[in-house]
Amino acid sequence: MGLDLTVVMADWERLRALPVEERIAALDDALWPTGLDGGLDSADGAGDGWVWPPGQGAAWCAEYRFFCTTGSYGWHSRAGDAWDDMRALADASLREVMDHFLNGLIWDEDPDEDPMLTGGGGFFPPATDRWRRNLLLVCPPEVTRAKALAWERAAPRLEKLRGPFAAECEGWAGRPDTYEAFSVLIREWGDVVTEAARHGWGLIGLPE
Repeated sequence: MGLDLTVVMADWERLRALPVEERIAALDDALWPTGLDGGLDSADGAGDGWVWPPGQGAAWCAEYRFFCTTGSYGWHSRAGDAWDDMRALADASLREVMDHFLNGLIWDEDPDEDPMLTGGGGFFPPATDRWRRNLLLVCPPEVTRAKALAWERAAPRLEKLRGPFAAECEGWAGRPDTYEAFSVLIREWGDVVTEAARHGWGLIGLPE
């Protein structure tokens, strides 16, 4: 079984009011509450796209379910590797905004700055043992806003990456099968950061 990715946007101020060690559990409880029968309650509008927890009391976070993936983190990892392969062939100005947009989401400019190890700069508890959940991404609200601005600049020019993708990624195992598959996933990430920024919230990637 592979690793799955659950992307969540959340109100940082709501989380900040909780002790660090309780923040991930608070997200779990809000997103997947246990009903009176002991089972997990269904989320409002369960399906693809933004899914809000049941009940008005949990309107401070929401889960994003990607339309173009099966939930596996591998889709995102492969797209990040594809960007790493092709970025040298991209126009310098486009490369700059794409780097800013993708860094820390599905690609790491500096692999040593890993939220799985740091707990997102201390906002969440770091992974210290096998019982502690590793984080796949952490973007505070100010980072999310910056990524949304970068995406605004990158989105109209995304087609210019078709050539670099064909040259470096097409037909290679461990990369998206086509440029279309790559661009659809990247555009979904653009929707994710745009909506989170609109709320003034941050993003968290929880593993499953």
